[in-house]
Amino acid sequence: MARDRRQSGDGKLGCILWSLLLVVGGMIGWKAIPVKIASSELYDYMVEQAKFAQRSKPDALKERIYKKAREVNLPLDKRDIRVERRGDRILMGASFTVPLEFPGYVYYWDFDLEVDRPIFIF
Repeated sequence: MARDRRQSGDGKLGCILWSLLLVVGGMIGWKAIPVKIASSELYDYMVEQAKFAQRSKPDALKERIYKKAREVNLPLDKRDIRVERRGDRILMGASFTVPLEFPGYVYYWDFDLEVDRPIFIF
């Protein structure tokens, strides 16, 4: 059986490209995963506050949400927090943008957290 000697199987370019792709993916994950976890924590906190909102005033809820955002290191201003009661429902919202800095590029990740829950009266 004749062998073609021109093909040696030394394709280094594919290995370099896959390694580069792995490094870029790791860098994106390193920056994005903590931000996503923090935003999920804030959303869960907002849902928890909405469950027991019948005893709290909207301004007090805003202050609690703002403190939680500071605790998890999210860039949230007080003016970007919305808390409103409509009958037996509570509506909460928070909008903010987190800049993710990469070498040579900044990605602005927008978050718009919304909670609409009934107020349970005991």
